[in-house]
Amino acid sequence: MIPAALLVLWLVGVGPLGSLIGQLASVQKNDSAAFLPESAESTQVQRQAAQFVPANVLPAIVVYERQGGLSDADLAAINEDAAWIKTLPALRGEVVGPILSSDKSAAQVVVPLDAKADVSGTVNEIRDRASAHPGLSAHVTGPAGFTTDLVKAFAGIDGTLVLVTGLLVFIILIVVYRSPLLPILVLTTSLLALSLAGAVTYALASNNVIDLNGQSQGILFILVIGASTDYALLLVARYREELKLHEHRLDAMRRAYRAALPPILASGATVILALLCLLFTDLKSTRGLGPVAAIGIASSLLAALTLLPSVLVLLGRSAFWPVRPKFGAPDAERQGLWDRVSRLVGRRPRVLWVTITVALLVCAAAFLPQLKASGTSQSAVFLHTEDSVVGQDVLAEHFSAGIGSPVQILADQGALQAVMTATSGAAGILPSSVAPVTVSGAPGTTAKVVDGQVLIQATLSEAADSSAAVTTVLSLRETLHALPGANAKVGGLTAIQADTEATSEHDRAIVIPIVLIVILLVLMLLLRAIVAPLLLVATVVLSYTATLGIAALVFNHVFHFPGADPSVPLFAFVFLVALGVDYNIFLMSRVREESQASGTHEGTLRGLRATGGVITSAGIVLAATFAALAVIPLLFLAQIAFLVAFGVLLDTFLVRALLVPAAVVDLDHRTWWPSHLSRAHD
Repeated sequence: MIPAALLVLWLVGVGPLGSLIGQLASVQKNDSAAFLPESAESTQVQRQAAQFVPANVLPAIVVYERQGGLSDADLAAINEDAAWIKTLPALRGEVVGPILSSDKSAAQVVVPLDAKADVSGTVNEIRDRASAHPGLSAHVTGPAGFTTDLVKAFAGIDGTLVLVTGLLVFIILIVVYRSPLLPILVLTTSLLALSLAGAVTYALASNNVIDLNGQSQGILFILVIGASTDYALLLVARYREELKLHEHRLDAMRRAYRAALPPILASGATVILALLCLLFTDLKSTRGLGPVAAIGIASSLLAALTLLPSVLVLLGRSAFWPVRPKFGAPDAERQGLWDRVSRLVGRRPRVLWVTITVALLVCAAAFLPQLKASGTSQSAVFLHTEDSVVGQDVLAEHFSAGIGSPVQILADQGALQAVMTATSGAAGILPSSVAPVTVSGAPGTTAKVVDGQVLIQATLSEAADSSAAVTTVLSLRETLHALPGANAKVGGLTAIQADTEATSEHDRAIVIPIVLIVILLVLMLLLRAIVAPLLLVATVVLSYTATLGIAALVFNHVFHFPGADPSVPLFAFVFLVALGVDYNIFLMSRVREESQASGTHEGTLRGLRATGGVITSAGIVLAATFAALAVIPLLFLAQIAFLVAFGVLLDTFLVRALLVPAAVVDLDHRTWWPSHLSRAHD
């Protein structure tokens, strides 16, 4: 009765919640300024600047171009567009332009849009109208243009990503199980877990309890499907094994559940705790991923430990049709691939683990320094050529590239002239653009004063999202901070980018040690030892650094990526280390179980034979689900997709399959020090 009741509860109580997944996009926050902590200098300037200029303004820049020069008809059409733009309801401020370039080949119109309005809809309206003039190319760029293209990149994420991931998993499960029914059961479990995770996430994000962005939503989807499938693989494998030893399906499930529960719970707890360590970060987008992903893992655990066993018990051996496990059937692993692998490990353990360790160390030491993870320009985040990127290039060719995204400088009133002089003389700043905000909100000679402070605006000579602009802002900060009595702070779009990069690097230095300590403690509790947990943590860190090294080669010389966000190594670390430890937990839990009866040497080989197939299948599934992130055409997610997919495969086929068992065999009973197993063969 209990299995049937649990099945009905999931289908009736959780199934309908899946409709909320489609509403997650409505509670996303993708504004980079909202990601920074309150202590960031750009955040402080942004908060104070609202008293000088209209708040919540997102500028769009419409840039027109005709090679050979704009005609009179072009100028007339551009003026008509500008007049139409001034009637748009989403405006928040005065439209500037048209402004003609010095070579007469381009013109621009700066459109201040209300950030709280339908920015994407308005930008698309402008694009449709501006591109309707024959022979005259037009693009919408600036912060509003980039935001619109970012929203487009995430459009359909809830459908496309789930469909691609589900299809990949289904194909893999068909190959693994050689059964049409089991893949459907496992995927149904994953999708119901996703429904629960999506509903909880929506409820918390809509009430501002947690922050959700497009990247976190994408990771949530693939993490739930991948983790649910992994837990299902472990339980199903043990159930099939027990069905050969017990005639009645209930007896088989009791034994399978009792054996699979500790490693699955330990695995889930490890990943959840590692993800919650992201709450120690300062960058809100990174901090928000922690609880979102932890909700996903918790939902996966719940579904794998309640829904799936209920369905398996109800179906019994029929779930495995047409290859049903028969009571009393021999252990196929004795003649299989993993029997040969275990014999290889048993023959030359020290040579094996030393060789693999040296190879991974070489990959890490030789190639990791080549990883470029100090940030990229905003236009580089797209894998496809977007209209905002083309527009930015056109703007940079004909105008000062920083127009539309000025540097904002907040300073004490008495230091106004000194700050303006220092800013005008700074490299990368257009001297003629430096001016204070006046009472009317327009640049002029009479500055507006609020609480004894003034706001100065300046235009960068380089694109506001470029690395050169970031260098200019950081240098300007050093100069202005040194001015006595100025109390100057530098903000604006470029400053937000600089603060985001600095905060990401700080977060990485804080979180990595915390995650390692948490995982080490969990492993010590699970394995009741010190040596084995230290070994496992060391191997996953080695696997992680080698993965980063190989990724540096691939990113630089195969994909020719311009760089990476500073948060990429941190995200990769959390997933690779936590998930890498997962498979070691699955392996070492079985090894410990076998070692109690057969000793560490034989117990390790038996554990490897018993878990090799299922853990390898789980690794392939998880790698495939993360690889599916590449369907979203954004640099960050493509890099995370490669790092996690490659790292999981490296860990699955090399580290967990060969290095770890070989090291354990070589250490023998010393692996379990100081537990009683370490004294079993003294």
